[in-house]
Amino acid sequence: MQYVKMYTFFMVHLQAILPPTTKIPEAYANGSSEEQAFIQNLALFFTSFYKSHIRVLESTQDNISALLMGLEYLINISYVDDTEVCLDYWNSLVLELFELHNNLDNPAVTVNMMGLQMPLLHGMVDGLGPQISQRRQLYAAPMSKLRMLMICRMAKPEEVLIVEDENGNIVRETMKDNDVLVQYKIMRETLIYLSHLDHEDTEKQMLKKLSKQLSGEDWNWNNLNTLCWAIGSISGSMMEEQENRFLVMVIRDLLNLCEITKGKDNKAVIASNIMYVVGQYPRFLRAHWKFLKTVVNKLFEFMHETHPGVQDMACDTFLKIVQKCKRKFVIVQVGESEPFVSELLSGLPTTVADLEPHQIHTFYESVGHMIQAESDLQKRDEYMQRLMDLPYQQWVEIIGQAHQSVDFLKDQDVIRTVLNILQTNTSAASSLGTYFLSQISLIFLDMLNVYRMYSELISSSIAEGGPYASKTSYVKLLRSVKRETLKLIETFLDKAEDQPQIGKQFVPPMMDPVLGDYARNLPDARESEVLSLFATIINKYKAAMIEDVPRIFEAVFQCTLEVRMEVVNHCSRLCGFNM
Repeated sequence: MQYVKMYTFFMVHLQAILPPTTKIPEAYANGSSEEQAFIQNLALFFTSFYKSHIRVLESTQDNISALLMGLEYLINISYVDDTEVCLDYWNSLVLELFELHNNLDNPAVTVNMMGLQMPLLHGMVDGLGPQISQRRQLYAAPMSKLRMLMICRMAKPEEVLIVEDENGNIVRETMKDNDVLVQYKIMRETLIYLSHLDHEDTEKQMLKKLSKQLSGEDWNWNNLNTLCWAIGSISGSMMEEQENRFLVMVIRDLLNLCEITKGKDNKAVIASNIMYVVGQYPRFLRAHWKFLKTVVNKLFEFMHETHPGVQDMACDTFLKIVQKCKRKFVIVQVGESEPFVSELLSGLPTTVADLEPHQIHTFYESVGHMIQAESDLQKRDEYMQRLMDLPYQQWVEIIGQAHQSVDFLKDQDVIRTVLNILQTNTSAASSLGTYFLSQISLIFLDMLNVYRMYSELISSSIAEGGPYASKTSYVKLLRSVKRETLKLIETFLDKAEDQPQIGKQFVPPMMDPVLGDYARNLPDARESEVLSLFATIINKYKAAMIEDVPRIFEAVFQCTLEVRMEVVNHCSRLCGFNM
């Protein structure tokens, strides 16, 4: 009771110093360093005191009033940027309330959420039931205000690529902020618990805040962003029927907002939020085909939007949705004449026309996931052939020109095209796995010939120009093709099912162009990816490769060891010199 007396005495004096009506975030922003330190210390006091003594304050009505007033102060302080300590406390309090709530509703069930387990026996729950209900009721009002705090302050999730820079411009994010990602994970967890405690209040607050965006009353980039990040973060916390109804209203309002809002920056912000939200609700998308198709077609529209970050996010969201819903795209849906994947492949050149190479690679990986879900062998091969038709025709044209004049392959623009074709194949192989066999078989031998030729060009350049020749843009470009060739082969063999005949088909032709090249090459011209590739092959095919192991060792062991010893000796000489 001494703690209760101290706390109530403290609260009386606090109200005199800092009236409850004070707008603490504004006061903090305009305050002196001493006043800001006071607010931070106040946050520390409240969180530390409540962690140890909050149950005592719940014991009588007088104590409860002082407790609720203190929680009100702490919620207001939590709107200040520099008070992360509040976030950790809210997470622990909400988790405690959630566990009691969950055990009351499911007395025979052990709570196992986010790694935490708290079993309660039937008898314990029967005796504690009224107390738990009273406690939940006691905190209902503060928890409602805490939901609004989390909605208004939600940190940026990793999937969002479009940000506002220091000049107020909407740009593509170039570097991840790990502190923000940690903060997002804590806030997401807290808001999920809050949603479980009261689904209706969560939905009501989010939809009310969204309606203010539509009316313009509360419209700005930050308010829309934090709201949508919060909406995306609670995916799976509602009953499916409620979640479906909620999400339909959210997406409808966001699409309307995109239609009525003017300005490219504004539309880019809304587009990024639509993409983030839909990507977080795969359960809903799987259950509603027409909505899923509308969302994907909207993503295709965004792929033509050249505002920084929009196309990247459209491609990333498309990949995420396809990974979760891929079966839906390869079956004929009600009201459709063909599977969506077939329709997509017909319009493929138009869809990717405005995308950058790296975005096209993501797109090909996504469609590969769709095709991989097709169980009919004939249809799957047809879809893959249609998917790879563009890069394959480019490849055939380049190889045809090279047969007429090998110098054609030395042109830097041609080298870049070859690199892009290989990267596209790697992306498709990463999602298609074994089913990519027929496609890689078409280009495999020509690919090894290109590898051999570029390796010889690199070696002659380094032999003539010395070690610094390896730093020239031309040699770097040639080496990029070699590395991508090795990456493509490794990706396919790694993703393919464990079939020894695949190893037997692909390893022997590589022995001289890849292994022999590694052994013959100058140290500066060797690719370490060769070692990675053959490590993958040995690990994958084990016994089937026993006959080839001596030759592999012969090609890589001695020459690699010599390079390592040369490095060690060089370091030793440097150390001796420094001493």
